[in-house]
Amino acid sequence: MSLWPIAELVPHAGDMILIDEVVSFGDEDIETRLTVRPGGLFNQADGSLPAWVGIELMAQSVAAYAGCQARQAGLPVELGFLLGTRKFECNVERFPVGAELRIKALRSLQDDNGMGVFECHLDGPDIHAEARLNVFRPPEVASYLQEQSQ
Repeated sequence: MSLWPIAELVPHAGDMILIDEVVSFGDEDIETRLTVRPGGLFNQADGSLPAWVGIELMAQSVAAYAGCQARQAGLPVELGFLLGTRKFECNVERFPVGAELRIKALRSLQDDNGMGVFECHLDGPDIHAEARLNVFRPPEVASYLQEQSQ
């Protein structure tokens, strides 16, 4: 279990935080967990989450990985960007209310410019999804986001 609350690891707030906790993390990987609850931003009428939300769950797990690494190094948590995914596959159309989902992300590539690739798996009762996420965390986020004056 993580030493830090999830809200201190990801640059999201309130209802945009979809994962519940970090189960474990290491130098190259992380495992997170959530229980599907009704009433969230992305829930369907029956309370379930559409399977495409799995990509966001994976992305938030990668963000939590970066947050854990930053916290361990005594650095602030910084903003990162999901650039895209390759081959998102899921064996269900939705994640039912009450399902406990576990997301694992393994860093397979990261360069000095902030580009990274993570192999991600999401598992629950009779649920499996996987994808490769391409992410970007610029070295100096604040200056990267500043608008250039014309």
